Amino acid sequence: MRILKKLIYRMITLLISVIGLLIIAGILFMHFSPEFGGKPSEEAYSRYTQSKHFKDGKFVNNGNVEMEMSAGDMFKAITGMMKTIPNSVPEENIATVKIDSLDIVQFGSETRLVWFGHSTFLLQLDGKTILIDPMFGEVPAPHPLLGNKRFSKELPIEIEKLPAIDAVLITHDHYDHLDYGSIQKLKEKVNTFFTPLGVGAHLLAWGIDKKDIVEMDWWQEENFEGLTIRCTPAQHFSGRGISDRAHTLWSSWIIQSPTANLFFSGDSGYADHFKEIGEEYGPFDLALMECGQYNELWPTVHMFPEQTAMAGQDVKAKTIMPIHWGAFKLSHHSWTDPVERVSQKAKELNLNVITPRIGEPIVLDNIVISQPDWWQLLGKE
Repeated sequence: MRILKKLIYRMITLLISVIGLLIIAGILFMHFSPEFGGKPSEEAYSRYTQSKHFKDGKFVNNGNVEMEMSAGDMFKAITGMMKTIPNSVPEENIATVKIDSLDIVQFGSETRLVWFGHSTFLLQLDGKTILIDPMFGEVPAPHPLLGNKRFSKELPIEIEKLPAIDAVLITHDHYDHLDYGSIQKLKEKVNTFFTPLGVGAHLLAWGIDKKDIVEMDWWQEENFEGLTIRCTPAQHFSGRGISDRAHTLWSSWIIQSPTANLFFSGDSGYADHFKEIGEEYGPFDLALMECGQYNELWPTVHMFPEQTAMAGQDVKAKTIMPIHWGAFKLSHHSWTDPVERVSQKAKELNLNVITPRIGEPIVLDNIVISQPDWWQLLGKE
């Protein structure tokens, strides 16, 4: 009996030691890893306090809408991610349409977009090349072991082969939209970074010059070499670590040239801001609308597909494109559920919707509305 007690004691001691070491390793990782970004200076913090959307040391949604999950809901969310969900990831690699650097450099003054999956876009208009939420990494997490891999083994173009980029627009600081590794490879190529308030602190910590960063509040606009870039509301949240929730702002964006008016929703729950944006700045030639990673446990910060179509109608979009799907598993639904449901709702609303392949060029003056459901053709081509 004594031997058994000693063995149990040793096992408990070993378990406690292992847990302690893991906690220490986690703390050290969060403290020293550059992935978690930076903190705003006192001068920057002072500016944030002037924002109508900053209260009690944090940024807030309109109407103070929050995502507060109970301990029970948090447990459901974590255990749900561990469960096997039918068709939650593609059965095979999603092949991408390739684009080369010469094609990008030689493209004319028309408006063209290339989707990289999820929320990443290369946008060319009025002779400018812009990246939106440039997440080119394999895993949307601070460490490769902490997330699911991208559905596509290859991107339309590798980040190293991208030519000079006039501007980068970032909607918020979550890992699936702001990737440290991607920024490190991009920063020497980029002229100007546009971010919501607070996100610039991460870029500064990652070696980007302050003069190349433009932080904006909701409803502010900037003229950028003939383009109008407007920072507009979203209903979401932010944070890269445990203690920095809502320390930076989140947003949607409008990019307007003399010949095109585009809306990018960022991550957002369905709310009145879409109608406000549509009434103030619509109609839009194309609206890139969040559609994916939704769940009943967090209904205020991500839209269900039917709401995505309704939001597209609210902003007065001539055509919508569902985004925030097709690259990563970040929720409990099947990977094709977003695009199938939003397409059905768009038909009911008589709203044009496009669903191009990853990497397939979208030329604004020649948008193809009726396209094959490429996700249903995987393994059949």
